[in-house]
Amino acid sequence: MTDLPSADAAEWSVVESVVEYETGWYTGGYDLVEQPDGSTKRYYWAELSPAVVVVARTDDELVLVEQYRPVIRETQLELPAGIVEDGESFTTAGARELREETGFDPDSTALLQEFWTTTGLLRHRRGIVFADGLVPTDRNLDGNEFLSVRTVPVAEAVAVARRAPTNDATVEGILLAREDGLL
Repeated sequence: MTDLPSADAAEWSVVESVVEYETGWYTGGYDLVEQPDGSTKRYYWAELSPAVVVVARTDDELVLVEQYRPVIRETQLELPAGIVEDGESFTTAGARELREETGFDPDSTALLQEFWTTTGLLRHRRGIVFADGLVPTDRNLDGNEFLSVRTVPVAEAVAVARRAPTNDATVEGILLAREDGLL
């Protein structure tokens, strides 16, 4: 067995942190880090606001949205999602995003999981929220949201999530909800 580099954070000091660009959506840059062997390396990162993904269930259906994603040039069938605004919890943001994107107001929400995503590149937290007791209300889409609301039978949720094209948030959310016995 070979000796692996230490995972002790105390042995990884940041020599400098540089912001190279800022946009309305994220900040990007790098940290020059001294590694445990004394060498230095630039670790590039992009920092994004926390986001919420909502697994919303009616009696026997899951609520999804279909939208074109210009970055990957594909239309996706995915869970409703959005940015957590200042002062919001993941559950509050999840209820708001669900209402805005789908026109459903949940009776209850619960945080299934909160975690870091793409830790080799992003400084980005994601929360997966389960919502039920859905009551129809008005949608309030953002100016850059062009999406359609779709439902799928709960029994088909995992198969739909795995069907290409798909994304990490949809697969994660549906699998976590299924694991917790909610689907």
